[in-house]
Amino acid sequence: MVETCGVGMDANGTVRWGILATGGIAERFATDLRTLDGAEVVAVASRTEASAKDFADRLGIPRAYGEWAGLLADGDVDVVYVATPHHAHRAAAGLALEAGKAVLCEKALTLNAREAAELVALARGRGLFLMEAMWMYCNPLIRRIAELVRDGAVGEVRTVQADFGLAGPFDAGHRLRDPAVGGGALLDLGVYPVSFAHLLLGEPAAVHAHARLSPEGVDLNTGMLLGWDSGASALLSCSLEADTPMTASVTGTAGRIDVPRGFFFPERFTLHRAGREPEEFVPAEDPHSLRHEAAEVARCLRAGATESPLVPLDGSLAVMRTLDAVRDRVGVRYPQEVTPA
Repeated sequence: MVETCGVGMDANGTVRWGILATGGIAERFATDLRTLDGAEVVAVASRTEASAKDFADRLGIPRAYGEWAGLLADGDVDVVYVATPHHAHRAAAGLALEAGKAVLCEKALTLNAREAAELVALARGRGLFLMEAMWMYCNPLIRRIAELVRDGAVGEVRTVQADFGLAGPFDAGHRLRDPAVGGGALLDLGVYPVSFAHLLLGEPAAVHAHARLSPEGVDLNTGMLLGWDSGASALLSCSLEADTPMTASVTGTAGRIDVPRGFFFPERFTLHRAGREPEEFVPAEDPHSLRHEAAEVARCLRAGATESPLVPLDGSLAVMRTLDAVRDRVGVRYPQEVTPA
């Protein structure tokens, strides 16, 4: 989908980034942007001036704002990277779009599908670029896996397996245990296995799930079984209590692809086909870098595209619907979703 984007760049074609939030993922993104030609971080914003200034000083960013409005009004900012916790994605990305900025918003895109649909409608209505920061989809090896599956290298897909779990423990005060900020394993970790399955099979027709919940009401350990009309199924899991293998596989009628630990930023994968020697694929560049998603944003902006074909908005909406269905099955609702009596 290519339309007029309405976002400018400097005379040299440099994409100028503003970073909204100053947590660990924001620092990693800003650091990785330094390795990307034609990209520059020109401003950072936080809810406090001290946090923004400290971030800017450490990373050599020219301007620091102690509130979001300053960054969104900055005429030198072409695109805003939203790195806030999940509960603030809708507000932060929405304000950036209303200010005429292109947006790259961390995953999960929002707390729920309703908020995601609102953001997508806002971006499309204003002809502005919006992309979920599902960096896995931009990873060269993940793209190669998807290409092999599309080309029939494993035949018709029958099963997908993927997991992402951390050992913890996370105490009750940790953001991952806080329902008010979208805590729980699903939105932070489970979004990766779910997105991996969506990439290969699309939106499922059936969603089953079981979870262990914390006293605060977020999911600590979640298992998911997704089903498609083709007969394919996906067995997925996420955990804040167990160091899972963090592997993935896709099996079809003619072969299998195995992705080792760290499947969401794979250092290699192996294609197995009957009657052939296993084929190992390795990346030509750093698989751990966030620069791949930033490069995709820059490519789209320079082309005047309002959506990325690698991380399409309809796909992000479908993932959010699946995440909503999982939460519905296991009984997780965030405070923002509860209607007052």
